[in-house]
Amino acid sequence: QVQLVESGGGLVQAGGSLRLSCAASGRTLSIYAMGWFRQAPGKEREFVAVISSGGSAYYADSVKGRFTISRDNAKNTVYLQMNILKPEDTGVYYCNTNPPRRDYWGQGTQVTVSS
Repeated sequence: QVQLVESGGGLVQAGGSLRLSCAASGRTLSIYAMGWFRQAPGKEREFVAVISSGGSAYYADSVKGRFTISRDNAKNTVYLQMNILKPEDTGVYYCNTNPPRRDYWGQGTQVTVSS
């Protein structure tokens, strides 16, 4: 049974930074593309960034140039460095494989950006 645990969220002022972590247990995910997704209040969950098994990264236009996704396969962990945060980045952030598997969704980590 795979478990993904997100952490690192919090309350930050606009312009600030946060680093999210996603630790996987149950199986190694190094062969999978891994993504970050987020859900703002009242909105559907949306794609944020993805990193391939080989380390290639792709981003939603809304975060390009501000967010950086990375992975440490030895630790079975994926990271999301978020800089120059904006109030519209507020939401619950989740990691999952990409494309996401329904049974892999975790609890997420809350990110709140104040203006």
